[in-house]
Amino acid sequence: MSKFTCLAVLSVSLAFPSLAAAAEFPVERPVAKDTPAATVTGNPFTIPAGWSVSVKGPATIMTPPEGGSHIVYVDVEAEDAESAIAKAWAAYKEPDWPLKLVDEQADDNGWSRRTRFEYQTSPNERRGVAAGAMFANGRWTVWIYDVADEVGGKRSAAINLMFDSLLPKGYERESFAGMKAHELDDARIAELKNFIERGLEVSGVPGTSVGIVEDGEVVFSGGFGVRELGRPAKVDGDTLYMIASNTKGLTTLLLAKLVDEGRIGWKDPVTKIMPGFRLGDEETTEQVLVEHLVCACTGLPRQDMEWILEFGSYTPESSMELLATMQPTSRFGEMFQYSNVLASAAGYAAAHVVHPEHEFGTAYDKAMQSKVFDPLGMAATTFDYDAAQNTENHAGPHSVDVNGDPAVAVMGVNYAAIPVRPAGAGWSSVNDMLRYIAMELASGQLPDGERYIGEAALLERQKPKVPVSEDHHYGMGLMVDEYYGTPVVHHGGDLIGYHSDMMWLPEHGVGAVVLTNGDPGWLIRTGFRRKLLEVLFDGKPEADAQLAANAKVFKSAMAKEFELLSVPADKNGSAALAGHYRNEVLGDIRVQRVDGVTTFDFGEWRSEVGSRENPDGTTSFMTIVPGLTGLEFVVGESEEKTLIMRDAQHEYVFDAT
Repeated sequence: MSKFTCLAVLSVSLAFPSLAAAAEFPVERPVAKDTPAATVTGNPFTIPAGWSVSVKGPATIMTPPEGGSHIVYVDVEAEDAESAIAKAWAAYKEPDWPLKLVDEQADDNGWSRRTRFEYQTSPNERRGVAAGAMFANGRWTVWIYDVADEVGGKRSAAINLMFDSLLPKGYERESFAGMKAHELDDARIAELKNFIERGLEVSGVPGTSVGIVEDGEVVFSGGFGVRELGRPAKVDGDTLYMIASNTKGLTTLLLAKLVDEGRIGWKDPVTKIMPGFRLGDEETTEQVLVEHLVCACTGLPRQDMEWILEFGSYTPESSMELLATMQPTSRFGEMFQYSNVLASAAGYAAAHVVHPEHEFGTAYDKAMQSKVFDPLGMAATTFDYDAAQNTENHAGPHSVDVNGDPAVAVMGVNYAAIPVRPAGAGWSSVNDMLRYIAMELASGQLPDGERYIGEAALLERQKPKVPVSEDHHYGMGLMVDEYYGTPVVHHGGDLIGYHSDMMWLPEHGVGAVVLTNGDPGWLIRTGFRRKLLEVLFDGKPEADAQLAANAKVFKSAMAKEFELLSVPADKNGSAALAGHYRNEVLGDIRVQRVDGVTTFDFGEWRSEVGSRENPDGTTSFMTIVPGLTGLEFVVGESEEKTLIMRDAQHEYVFDAT
């Protein structure tokens, strides 16, 4: 998989290297639990449980249980970021990769002059390498990320913990604990609206709808920008968007309703309510409880390619059969790993309880309608793609093209979510989602005072199941972030050209929804969460600068990747490709060449590809269709013609036929 996009469907992270490529260092015994530590000059951070640490001069080197990967902190004195980076590498080891990109970042958590350096690895290394320089207390602290793909994909929460917890010596993070939120008057709402407008300007996202509820009342609902590029129709509070993984919170609400009704229990074995359920081997299957389906805590890794590239014949039933081929890579509760297919099993299990007479998809749709959408008054929310897109007031998906300009995105790939729809195929509007959030803030009561669900079953979904980073945990289809001292319940959603977030502050009676119709809409939705806190508590004005800097980083990274890519694809390299490739799991690729343009046809969708020569001499072909730019296929080095595709923890070989 490419390191640069596929951002909409797949987790966004650094890309990582081969285990053998990293130098090894003498390490102390692994820590038994998350342990406070400090760099050599006293900058505090936390070492995750199971990781080891060693010190080499000014460098503090953290090593995961797998070995061969390292997070490094180096304290140095230098004139500028470039000099600091050079000294840090000298203290750690000689870098083996060419520098690809340098980006300036916004000040954050007491660090200033933040600069990020990314290095160009080769895909067969299966490794990501990056570094960053940050200034505080008169000296530089440099971080180095030198991590294998499989480790980075598996241990993202531990890596997040190390980075989120690193602070300058003597610095105290801003906290809103114990503070009373301000009322969202016209002036404060104007600040939030201005943030969204600036977000559209710097990101290029065509449209965003936002809604805010406070003390049970909608204080703002509206839209900014357009439903589709080149057309004048504006988005508003009733515009339909794909809400992607925000569907998970609604799915776990269905489970909670059944728990509240006494029909299932969170601790019930899944096979008790869905006898055909299978995960990996028999021993693993027996351990899976209802709560495990939606906790992201089973150790089951992302395995999205199976349903993204080969979804044409998939059904809810076959997606459940796919689970039987998957095996967790860690013990339950040990680490955060996000699985869409397992989350979809939660919805189908609940649906089977409600409507055992129907196949999974129909049962789920009917159960969600009767148990969730109808009682909450979510009249527009649906899983029916045709109905949503035939509604005049719906937003189309957008991304960026090879020139970095906004463009209509490939919608076809979003249909891949239909077989796993409890995990992310919902369509909704700001006004519908506000009805849901208002119920959450009211602990299960509806606006007329009627109790929709018992408080115990509802709030169980927010309890910690596994940490995501520092002061941030995953519950059941919901995350709770206490990074700034006050709990924020939230979840994001990402599909091709659609990025969304829902959030609420239980202690303050405030909630919000952000729905966007373009890449990189994740910049707006995550920045809004920080902006809302700033407005509610008169926090430090950081969100705007972070949004602008992050948008600049995104655009420069995309520009650099396209600079390295030949479009059209190199004709000699293209001519050496076979006409047809097949992988038994992911299906077929048909290679077409017309007028110098090379296209990969996957059956359900197709894209022109560009080519790139990698530092190790291999060649990659990469999709360039807006929304799925950067899906990478490496030409195999064996005599038999092959193409190799990877995600963080899996490799798929396509053989010529």
